[in-house]
Amino acid sequence: MAQLKETISTINDLIETLKDGQEGFRQAAEGVEDPELKSLFNEFSLQRSRFAGELQSQAVALGESKPEDSSSAAGAMHRAWINLKSAITKHDDHAILAECERGEDSAVKEYLEAMEEENLAEPVREIISRQYAEVQNAHDRIKQLRDATVT
Repeated sequence: MAQLKETISTINDLIETLKDGQEGFRQAAEGVEDPELKSLFNEFSLQRSRFAGELQSQAVALGESKPEDSSSAAGAMHRAWINLKSAITKHDDHAILAECERGEDSAVKEYLEAMEEENLAEPVREIISRQYAEVQNAHDRIKQLRDATVT
């Protein structure tokens, strides 16, 4: 029973992180001028929504009647910071990419912590591992784009 609660708690933490990313990328897409960045951020936002849905389904399958469906207070503060920075820097793509990378650093950390959980059911571990690889790829892509932009 404790193992199940721990697994559901881990899933809910990741859902919250994914919802943060979903909303953060949506707002980042609104804040950049470059159409390719807009498209990429919208793609990442949809990816995070899809990942959250996968984990919500797993939580329900494990008996959770109301899996997490919102973002965190810390995520809301980070998005407010992105909005403020976007306004101050007049849609500076480099600054927005840097903030997105910072958010992705947090997401990668959450996934690494989740994968360290010893008692995760194998189907959940497989989903988290697959999602982690894609989140890490998104992080690396954003970092690469940030490094390629001039401040």
